[in-house]
Amino acid sequence: MNIYFQKTHQRAFGTYPLQGDVAKQAILAAAEAGYRAFDTAQMYENEAETGEALQATGLAREDMCVTTKVHPDNFTEERFVASVEQSLKDLRLDYVDVLLLHWPSIGGDIAPSLRLLENCIDRGLTQNIGVSNYTVAMMREAVQIVDAPIVTNQVEFHPLLNQDTLLAGASAVGIPLSSYSSVARGEVFKHPELAEIGKGYGKSAAQVVLRWILQKGVSINTMSTKPENIRANFDIMDFTLSHVDMARIEALTHTGYRIVGSDLVPWAPEWDA
Repeated sequence: MNIYFQKTHQRAFGTYPLQGDVAKQAILAAAEAGYRAFDTAQMYENEAETGEALQATGLAREDMCVTTKVHPDNFTEERFVASVEQSLKDLRLDYVDVLLLHWPSIGGDIAPSLRLLENCIDRGLTQNIGVSNYTVAMMREAVQIVDAPIVTNQVEFHPLLNQDTLLAGASAVGIPLSSYSSVARGEVFKHPELAEIGKGYGKSAAQVVLRWILQKGVSINTMSTKPENIRANFDIMDFTLSHVDMARIEALTHTGYRIVGSDLVPWAPEWDA
């Protein structure tokens, strides 16, 4: 089973944009709620806080799944491995469970960064590799470049954005998707039908959204600083959305609300329609 879709790892606690004591307290609350998968990145500038908090949880290393991501600025032979070693030092870990490329390479040639990423397995710096923000064409190319399995492509995924093309392409090449911006940074709460659906299950709109993502076959990353919301985001395994409700939520994807585009991130690729 893919590491991201194991029962304990398909719900990860994301740490963006948390920093300082706020980050540490949120991670501790997440661990107490039951989270065992934790997601950070060099770009978030919170790996040190994440490492301190994970150590403070007292969790056994083998019970945790820790993911971090390499910043595009470090996609060179001179900087790649050194940056990962610094990440491990900050995280207080000997290795990460999953190491991702945070974005496709600036300039379009994805092969060099993928080979540097795969080399980190041989060096013992990570157990698994993956990518983030890759298009269908990039995923097809990536599986031809590296021999190691690509365990995920972490992308923006929520009910206000139609990602059917990306999901089908990922399935075709055997790269599971994982989500970020899972509740569209709160935008989903402007759609009352999600809360209405939730009433039938005794669940909140946020829980309905997260369950919908899981039932689409996509693992989730969620972030909150409120312990009650952290627990609620984790508590989504005791109900199943009906086909009718899945379809009602699916209809919202025509909203076409995308958070992360080239206006926000200059090196974002041209997304699949």
